[in-house]
Amino acid sequence: MTSLHTSRRRGNARPAAVAALAALVAAVLSLGCGGSRADAESTAAAARRAAFARTAAHRDSASDAVARHVSLCGSAAAARLVLAAAARVDSQARADSVAHADSVALLDSIARRDTAPRTRALALRRAARARRAAATSPAIRLARAAWVGPVARRALEQAPLPGSLFPGCRVVAYYGNPLSRRMGILGEIQPDSMMARLDREADRWAAADSARHVLPALELIAVVAQASPGRDGMYRMRMPDTLIARVASWAERRGWLLILDVQVGRSSVVKEVAPLLPWLKKPYVHLALDPEFAMQEGKIPGRVIGTLDARAVNAVVDTLAALVSADSLPPKMLIVHRFTRPMVTNHERIHLDPRVQVVMDMDGFGAPQLKRSSYRHYIEDRPVQFTGFKLFYKNDRPLLTPEQVLRLMPVPLFIMYQ
Repeated sequence: MTSLHTSRRRGNARPAAVAALAALVAAVLSLGCGGSRADAESTAAAARRAAFARTAAHRDSASDAVARHVSLCGSAAAARLVLAAAARVDSQARADSVAHADSVALLDSIARRDTAPRTRALALRRAARARRAAATSPAIRLARAAWVGPVARRALEQAPLPGSLFPGCRVVAYYGNPLSRRMGILGEIQPDSMMARLDREADRWAAADSARHVLPALELIAVVAQASPGRDGMYRMRMPDTLIARVASWAERRGWLLILDVQVGRSSVVKEVAPLLPWLKKPYVHLALDPEFAMQEGKIPGRVIGTLDARAVNAVVDTLAALVSADSLPPKMLIVHRFTRPMVTNHERIHLDPRVQVVMDMDGFGAPQLKRSSYRHYIEDRPVQFTGFKLFYKNDRPLLTPEQVLRLMPVPLFIMYQ
């Protein structure tokens, strides 16, 4: 929801981050100040190699930890339990629907046959109440949200591959960038305090829904939309590998997931995902797209709300699916943030691949009633596959509890805090 503009980044960068960025900027500037292009490219390559080397010591053990977690999510038994529970609710919803319809029909019949005005009026009021009860029945709402429509049925009927996160698990993520206190909780407080707080949030979600294993995740904004065009006119800044490596190390040491968030500006998702592929080869690293900052020609991030079409999402799905196959990885999670209808166009054309689990995440903030309405209109009524829900520590008044969010239908399997 918040872009990292250059002025904000300078005011909030921590010393280590400033040093890392200064080294990177110096290498780039040398290209235009008489320095050798080959030397600059060599320096950048060396920085990338060093970033990967710093994480090598605990990479294998981190992958093992993630594999243990994911085995709880993607087991065939877990998937069968979740889908069987959904089927039971669907069956109950259909039975409730029939019962409500029978009740309304009986009351309408009484009203038509009885000529006494008082009896007729009473029967009509009861019929109206029965209709309202039918429209608001939680079981019927679940059936309408999760099972009606070819897209939703296709999503639920797709058998998850081994290692899939959903539907057996719930992911609870912290969002932001360590270089800014304004972009989200991930950079707002010191790392140790932030991760301890995320641990506590994960415990709350596990207590609220004991049927699913909870996986904590860090969602790092790895490509940040900018208000200025930059040297290439793309209105975005790619974070250096040193920064990604730092946040990756936080996730690796704890067996957590890492999600790389992309705000493309005037670039394209394919161009911005390509430099992240070495990171996405890691089994615990996943991807998120932020259509709010995907700009049409002539538009500037932060001044208008952007948009992505299904074609762009499908290009990323294809890229991730090919990566999963080529490197024998567990299925990838792809988060697509959304809080208006135009932010994602032609949602029904987003194709599903068992190697990529697509989550449409309700990204709006505000009062509980507004958030529920947004979830209904932008996520529930436009189903793709799995659903997510974003919570804002500062902008949601009051902040919904896990128990309240779990009453949404369909139940979100991805939760993010900003």
